[in-house]
Amino acid sequence: MEITSIETIKSIKILGRDGCCNCSRMFQDTIDLAAENNLSADIQHVTDLEQVMKYGVMSLPGLVINEKVVSYGRILNKNEIKNLLKL
Repeated sequence: MEITSIETIKSIKILGRDGCCNCSRMFQDTIDLAAENNLSADIQHVTDLEQVMKYGVMSLPGLVINEKVVSYGRILNKNEIKNLLKL
């Protein structure tokens, strides 16, 4: 997925399980990165299994940018998230 600037990022979703500390950490890291880089995207932590399945993700956590799955099945650190967001 080609993201050219932070202005093109409208939504970010972390797909995970309710109560999963790794999924929650990825969600918080994403919020922190957005704040640090003045990114005004809609950021959501999606834990409803029905909603997660709509993305075809079978391994969690997942990262979705502008409704496109860019990572799943791996716990991303802050630098990996930053690179996917092109910040």
